Amino acid sequence: MRDLVETARQWVAEGRAGYLARPVTEQGFGPRDPGGAVLVDARGECAGSLYQGVFDAELVAEAGAMGAGQTARVCEVSVRGAEAEEAGLTCGGQAEVLLQPLSAIPGEWWELLGRGVGVALVTRLNEDADQAVSEVVRADAAAEDDASRRAGELLATRRAGRDALYGDSGLVLVEAYPSAPYVVIGGGGELAGLIERQALLLGWEAVLVEGAEEARKVIGARRDSACVVMLSHDEAFDVPTLRFALAEQVPYIGALGSRRTTTRRREGLLAAGVSEAQLVLVHGPIGLDLGARTPAETSLAICAEILSVLGARTGAGALRDAEGPINS
Repeated sequence: MRDLVETARQWVAEGRAGYLARPVTEQGFGPRDPGGAVLVDARGECAGSLYQGVFDAELVAEAGAMGAGQTARVCEVSVRGAEAEEAGLTCGGQAEVLLQPLSAIPGEWWELLGRGVGVALVTRLNEDADQAVSEVVRADAAAEDDASRRAGELLATRRAGRDALYGDSGLVLVEAYPSAPYVVIGGGGELAGLIERQALLLGWEAVLVEGAEEARKVIGARRDSACVVMLSHDEAFDVPTLRFALAEQVPYIGALGSRRTTTRRREGLLAAGVSEAQLVLVHGPIGLDLGARTPAETSLAICAEILSVLGARTGAGALRDAEGPINS
């Protein structure tokens, strides 16, 4: 969705009759972008990506069929077999897709998305699903109802997500786009570069810092999304940086090192006034136990742990041993 901000603003400024399309419910398709959306207009132009574009022409036709004054349209789409394979989808699937004219989307939504702020859009549809009202919910907003409460829960996971709520008055679509994780890597070297590349591959942001003062400035500016990965074994660097990150209550804190180094850091943090309860929040030795040995494998294990913690999956195991939806 964030990649559509400039196009949406441009279309609105031009007075173009554009429409925003995104899923309400979906089944199948395999791994997919939880923030996937597409902009379409009556001329057939599309921007963004939804199911590899397999439904773009259909969505353009549905948008063109919307009546005057209609602010919403829910259409069912599906793809099977060879068509799904040709589109580059892992497997077939079906979905209900909500179309709304850009005029029905609050301008504040595009502004906050463009700034990288964590924000949610709550869209309430009437029983006939032909009228909708959308409102913006910020990450720090107080929960006033089930929809805003759900928006807060989704934003707290630090991952883009959608949920459909059903009530007496109709369907409510909740779409959450948290600010991207900002990986602050303390120290340099090969592993630091690999973690940075892995983070960027995941659509996160990353920065390398070389000292405690620089780290404090960077973490303080992005405390809501900062994920601290301490690689340095310099006590003048790691202890004050980890102490500051704990005080700022950043979403994730991890520190690389042997059991001996971890014990040394622990003693240094306790001496610096950090409590036992706070120390539990430091992931050290860092990373999920994936059997990593090489720097590339270790960077994967570290980013996997960050993903697990942000998604509240700290006890995550193999998918084959889990119950319930795979993509929940």
